[in-house]
Amino acid sequence: MAGSTFQAAVLRETGAPLSIEPLTLAPLEPGDVLIRMHAAGLCHTDREAMTGAFAVPLPVVLGHEGAGVVEAVGSAVQRVKPGQHVVCTIYAACGQCYYCRHDQPMLCDMVVPNHRAATLSAGRRRLRDASGAEVGHFLSVSSFAEYAVVPEAAAIPVPDEMPFDRACLLGCSVITGVGAALRVARVGLGDSVVVIGCGPVGLNVVQGARLAGAGAIIAVDRRADKLERASAFGATHTMLGSEDLRGEDLAARVRAITGGRGADHAFEAAGVIGSLQESVDCTRPGGSVTILGKTDPNRLVELRFGSISGERRILRSSLGGAKAADDFPAYAQAYLDGRLRLDEMIDRRLPLAAINDAFEDVERGDVIRAVVVMHE
Repeated sequence: MAGSTFQAAVLRETGAPLSIEPLTLAPLEPGDVLIRMHAAGLCHTDREAMTGAFAVPLPVVLGHEGAGVVEAVGSAVQRVKPGQHVVCTIYAACGQCYYCRHDQPMLCDMVVPNHRAATLSAGRRRLRDASGAEVGHFLSVSSFAEYAVVPEAAAIPVPDEMPFDRACLLGCSVITGVGAALRVARVGLGDSVVVIGCGPVGLNVVQGARLAGAGAIIAVDRRADKLERASAFGATHTMLGSEDLRGEDLAARVRAITGGRGADHAFEAAGVIGSLQESVDCTRPGGSVTILGKTDPNRLVELRFGSISGERRILRSSLGGAKAADDFPAYAQAYLDGRLRLDEMIDRRLPLAAINDAFEDVERGDVIRAVVVMHE
């Protein structure tokens, strides 16, 4: 496969569209897995890289939600083999460093430097453009391409029955939202939950809470159409965002539903500064607040000190405490069993050539997920 040409979406300049162009592969390293990519989800993090809000060395192939079939493996690969269906994870944790030993694989000493440098193992790149120049790997995946090279630990086998366009969603939005409910906040049977922001991550928090057996699941968003979707995913109550409450306090409404105490768990999934304060206000004393949304990393965040008293726990989670090798197969089986909703997340399927148009929909918030389909 080394030297073969394939199409990929390359970011060469921030603020500019992706360039669909031919790339070639350098020879695989011993720990590499080559995947024939079938489907890739368009995530807001990819859009952030396009605008420069997410710093990444250029040029780079974007995309980090991906699913496909293993085409070839390096000489040292043992856990996957050609022909297996896999979903990519951006956290190919080593399992041995300080952070991995402390059950924090998202901080892995091997993963983080490669993400920052847009490289794979040994700090090297496998992609070359038509001039022979190196092209970077976004978050060690680069799924907006007909082929992708990932570390062995980033290729997680799933059942062959799992459709690729739904399987790719497991890689980010599903594992972030469902994982936040199940792994990070550890929502329990009968617990009350409020989710502020019902985009892809928020909807998956809703269904994660449903899978956990939560009681009241309160979804909050500024758009009525997203609240309708939240109801389909398992929300028991829906509320328009604070500016649409016509003077009625959001926290008071949540307390009215939760026996006067407030929610056991609140999730901020909107990435809006104001909704962070609302998330804390909606939480009961002793409850938990999990922050999932993102904003400018240099922006200062203020909270009323009194709102964080009462033994409340405030957590920040980037990928739902993901343990992809365990979670992806389990979530895939949950979908096949009819317990995990994925079909309802996809608003648009498109070819790689139309990816820039689809990102306009992502920017406007008009889609929950658009999915690029490279191979049927």
